[in-house]
Amino acid sequence: MEKRKFRKEVEHLFKAPAEILEEGVELTEREEKVLVSKVPLKRAEEYWETLGPGLTAGAADDDPSGIATYSQAGAHYGFQLIWLSLFTFPFMAVVQEMCARIGLVSGQGLAANIRRHYSSSVLYTVTALLFFANALNIAADLGAMAAGTRLLFPKAGIESLVILFALVSLMLQIFTTYARYARYLKYLTLALLSYVVVAFVVQLDWGEVLYHTLVPSLSFSKDQIFLIAAVLGTTISPYLFFWQTSQEVEEEIQHGEKTVSVRRAQVNAHAVRSMRTDVWSGMFFSNLITFFIFAACAGTLYAHGITNIATADQAALALKPFGQFAFLLFALGIVGTGLLAVPVLAGSTAYALAESLGWKYGLYRKLKQAYAFYGVIIVSMLLGIAANFAHLDPIRGLIYAAVANGIIAPLILFFVVRLSGNRQLMGEYANHPFVSFLGWFTIGAMAVSGVAAIATLF
Repeated sequence: MEKRKFRKEVEHLFKAPAEILEEGVELTEREEKVLVSKVPLKRAEEYWETLGPGLTAGAADDDPSGIATYSQAGAHYGFQLIWLSLFTFPFMAVVQEMCARIGLVSGQGLAANIRRHYSSSVLYTVTALLFFANALNIAADLGAMAAGTRLLFPKAGIESLVILFALVSLMLQIFTTYARYARYLKYLTLALLSYVVVAFVVQLDWGEVLYHTLVPSLSFSKDQIFLIAAVLGTTISPYLFFWQTSQEVEEEIQHGEKTVSVRRAQVNAHAVRSMRTDVWSGMFFSNLITFFIFAACAGTLYAHGITNIATADQAALALKPFGQFAFLLFALGIVGTGLLAVPVLAGSTAYALAESLGWKYGLYRKLKQAYAFYGVIIVSMLLGIAANFAHLDPIRGLIYAAVANGIIAPLILFFVVRLSGNRQLMGEYANHPFVSFLGWFTIGAMAVSGVAAIATLF
């Protein structure tokens, strides 16, 4: 009876502890202890609820293509390039925040804003390049997921698995509500924690890891220049720009803000702060996972002379001698991140094309309300399946997709920086001059790395 009575007395504390304190309600010593113990859990819950498009975008960035690229960099050069995981974080976060702010303030996606402020020919060129890069990425990711699953279930057929994963991804996007779909993607991000565990399961010299993280080093060889361009391209990826912007719009629509004018009117400082928390948290999480993938592969594969990793599943297989648990987690991570990234890739292509051509679009719409939009997603998946049936070289697909992203990214970033700094469009939420400087610096760095990567091919 006493327990039941106490539970009833403090039931209100489990609803809003901050509000209870603000109201100045007098509490017993026992109630205060309950309240104090609950506040951290409540804050954690509120923080998790704040996370959304930014977390999903950041986690999707560590797709099988990214895993293969980071694994190859770690296996081939050891800890030498691990500093890139720290170096790219602020630039990636600033870029994604600009994209999110454009969507939040304008109430429209990135392609729709480019269409409104620039010529159609420019927009169509950018969209075509994005479609090409995303098609490569989808094909490579579907193949990597199938190969990763084969490591766990050797009797499964590669082609059957590719079709299965493509169908699962399509069903997620077409036959579920946006709210449920977004929740699935959010929880799938937890699959990336497997790489953190892997790094601690294998034996690493953390002093050496920290040194190379803080002290950059380069050898300027052709292979290294090409790989750096691939790392930059798979980290600061064009498809994330379109996805982030459009998802901010989808989130507003999910909360009942159906028209562009209403979405613009609803923007306030609190909404912008919440968006920043989400985006910077997501990008930090993304780069943290990159760091641990680098560390795990450099501290095991490179240290034991395994320097040529062609695919993400090869990286998992190469870890087998260092522990069955590490191998299993790495393989499961490939499948989990692929399930997260493939819908994002196909969705970003669909957003860009639909906004460019003035079609009805949005994952909140049903299939019969946006045939063309969902048609692009379906075609993207079919191309990914076809490429795998053609047995294209997986490492070429993965690495060249990353380099293609690195070449295309500066072109799209130009519009991101210009639009987010446009006071007529953004009003009081336009870029701070320092933010614009970081944006232009990112464009310059990626342009130089892209040109250098092309030069290494001759």
